[in-house]
Amino acid sequence: MSMLEIVYQDDHLIAINKPHGLLVHRSSIATDAKEFALQLLRDQVGRHVSPVHRIDRKTGGLLLFAFEKDVEIAMQQQFQNGEVKKKYLAVLRGHAPDSLDIDYPLAKENGTIQEAFTSFVTLKRAELDVPFGKHATSRYSLVEAAPTTGRMHQLRKHFAHIFYPIIGDRKHGCNKQNKFFLEQWEMTTMLLHASELSFKHPVTRADIVINAGIQEEFIRMYKLMGWEI
Repeated sequence: MSMLEIVYQDDHLIAINKPHGLLVHRSSIATDAKEFALQLLRDQVGRHVSPVHRIDRKTGGLLLFAFEKDVEIAMQQQFQNGEVKKKYLAVLRGHAPDSLDIDYPLAKENGTIQEAFTSFVTLKRAELDVPFGKHATSRYSLVEAAPTTGRMHQLRKHFAHIFYPIIGDRKHGCNKQNKFFLEQWEMTTMLLHASELSFKHPVTRADIVINAGIQEEFIRMYKLMGWEI
């Protein structure tokens, strides 16, 4: 694998633009994976790093690590307390509403129900002259989503709940659309990208805003939809 793209670094924190499909660290769930963001980054910078939050394997974008234990704990606490503002970009099936707040509790794997809240705005829409199912055309939306809670697969579940699933989401999305994207455009990436994090630096107390640009497949889909990058 080529070098990871480092989008932020200081004495305490380092952030990468994680490629879609790369696992954060070793996991009993994905035994097929040979490479992990944690080990790749550690080898690249020659220092111990610890992730302070998670993003799914199939999600691309911002992943923040700490160099020291106390900074790791402080940042994890900020994420848990909802003090870190997160923004994501996603391509959805259909023409989504201009904006919406999704307040829909989600169940953990053990069945515990947790409140979950996401708000989003629709940035762009597309209608392609490609028939899909009973429809003469195919409709899509680009949204910017801001989850204020951090539940497992929250955005994927929330967008599926309102019937505008994320393209390429196998678990919660639309299998017909995923198959359609594979057959039409050889696209297997989940079109969900962690684009921005903002928070107070746990050591310097400075206001930090970190951005990560969309990646290859996302750019290809933008072009396909006729959207400006």
